[in-house]
Amino acid sequence: MLGSMTSDVTLNELGEFLKKRRSELSPRTVGLPETGGPRRVAGLRREEVAQLASISTDYYTRLEQGRMQASAPVLDTIARVLHLDDDERGYLFQLAGRTTTRTRRHGRQKVQPQLQRVLDDLTATPAIVQGRRGDILAWNALAAALVTDFSRIPEKHRNYPRLIFVDPAMRTLYADWERSAQTAVAQVRMEAAKYPEDPRLIELVGELSTRDKKFAQWWADHKVAARTVGTKTLNHPVVGELVLDWDTLNANTDPDQHLTVWTAAPGSPTHERLRILASWAADQNMATSSSLPL
Repeated sequence: MLGSMTSDVTLNELGEFLKKRRSELSPRTVGLPETGGPRRVAGLRREEVAQLASISTDYYTRLEQGRMQASAPVLDTIARVLHLDDDERGYLFQLAGRTTTRTRRHGRQKVQPQLQRVLDDLTATPAIVQGRRGDILAWNALAAALVTDFSRIPEKHRNYPRLIFVDPAMRTLYADWERSAQTAVAQVRMEAAKYPEDPRLIELVGELSTRDKKFAQWWADHKVAARTVGTKTLNHPVVGELVLDWDTLNANTDPDQHLTVWTAAPGSPTHERLRILASWAADQNMATSSSLPL
């Protein structure tokens, strides 16, 4: 199921993705008449997808079986037929477009000093920088107070999807842990389309699939999501419930680095609680500094 994510496997991933998406659609959803008889497969049949996409059943079958690569216009039509959203459509094109290109090796990601200064200056706004695979590259003091002390996590394990599944505290911190965890899996799946040969990504997926049955289940669903915007509700042990909007900005120096910030509307209870948390974090840091030997 997980495979090695090599270029040869990418077409198979595309086929599995198409199978999963068509299994979730009914004939009525796409405007086909219901026959009323039993159906051997869940969702649409291959010939029904082919009919709606105006291609031969043999062509679509070979595409699902990973035996060929479709053209961009055909992929666009299939995306429309399968009612793919923007993230799913992008994922489909990434899989199809990387079948003949080997992924180059990437060096260790580093955050530019100026970006770190931006993080440090955001004293009232939690913020982190994530890299490939969801690796946590940098953070500010309020993000550490909000989520966890990232500095205590070994660098090789400093990965947000891993943290969500491995750290028991995350299951109580996130009010809707399952939804957040599913989103994390979908974002990792999107990364796998961009970098199918990344050994650390392969290792991450293998580890989490072994450690957590729900990760394996959600990975097999082939859901995808990009890092964009959203809202999270957290149950913080110090300040209580926080309803936070999050937004993601890309770094110009490295398109694989994403600055995520959590904010709340001015005057809202969460906005006030963030101020209290920032004050608490500052007191904790001061207490730690004063306890250090001179």
